[in-house]
Amino acid sequence: MSRFYFSGSNSSHASDDDDDDSLPYPAPLQRSDFLALDFDPSQYLSSLRNRHQTLEDLRSELRSRSQLLSKELLDLVNANYQDFLGLGRSLRSGDEKVEEVRVGLLGFRKEVETVRAKVLEREEEVKRALDERVAIRKQIATGRALIDYEARLALLEEQLKVDGAGKTQVHADEDVSDSEEESDEDGDDDDGAYSVSIAKLRRTVEQYRLIQEIGKGVGQEHPFITAQAPRMAKLRNTLILDLKTALQQAQTARKQGSDRVMKIMKIYAEMDESAEAVKVLKALKTS
Repeated sequence: MSRFYFSGSNSSHASDDDDDDSLPYPAPLQRSDFLALDFDPSQYLSSLRNRHQTLEDLRSELRSRSQLLSKELLDLVNANYQDFLGLGRSLRSGDEKVEEVRVGLLGFRKEVETVRAKVLEREEEVKRALDERVAIRKQIATGRALIDYEARLALLEEQLKVDGAGKTQVHADEDVSDSEEESDEDGDDDDGAYSVSIAKLRRTVEQYRLIQEIGKGVGQEHPFITAQAPRMAKLRNTLILDLKTALQQAQTARKQGSDRVMKIMKIYAEMDESAEAVKVLKALKTS
C-alpha cells in the first residue's frame, strides 16, 4: 500500500504509522498537464512537491502513465494501419514531383541571375554616363571661366594701356576728364590736384583681384593660366608703379595728403602688396 505524508508535528507521523488507511489518496496526475505547449518536466516535477506521496509512488505512477501512452500510440497505429500504408504508396511518386519543382526552381533562379546581370550592366552604363555628364559640365564651366579670364585680362590691359612689352603708356591729358569723374564718385578725395586717380586705382585693383580669383578657381596649374603668368606680372608691375606714383604725390603734399596716403595704403592691402607699400614709404623717408 502506498504511504502518504502530511506536513505537521511528530504526532501526525505517529498516527500515520498506526492507521495508513485513514489517509486520503492523492489526486491522479492530470492528462491535460502533459499536453501543454510549454510543458517542462523539471518545472512540472517541482510543482508536485505538495503532493503527499512518496517518491517511489510518484515514479510508479509516471511509469504507469508512460505505459498507458505507449499502448494508446500502438492502438492508434493499428487502427490506422491501412491509412499509413496508403500514405506510403502516395509518397512513392513524390520524388518525381519534387524533382520537377527543383528543376523549375533552378530554371527560375537562372532567369533571375540573368535579369540581375542585365540590371547591374545597365547600372554601370548609367553610372558611366552620369560621370561623363559631370565631367563635361566641369569642362564647360572651366571653358567659360577661361573665356571670362581672358576677356577681363584683355580689358584690364587696355585700361592700364599695357603694351606687348609690358610698358605703361602714360597719357595724362587723356585721363583728366576721367579723373574728375572719379573724384566726384570718391566724394572726399581731391583727385583733381593729382595725376593718378585713387578711384580708378581702386577699380583696377578690384579687377586685378577678380582675375586672380578666377585663375584660382580654374587652377593655377592649368596650362592656359600658366601661359598668362607673364601678362599678369606686367599688370601687377603697372599697378605697383601707379600706386607708387600716387603715394609719392600724396607724401609730397604732407599734411594735406595724409588722408590720401591712408587710402592708397588700403589699396595696397587689398592687392596683398602691403610689404611693397612699406618699402616705398621707407624709400621716401630716406630721400
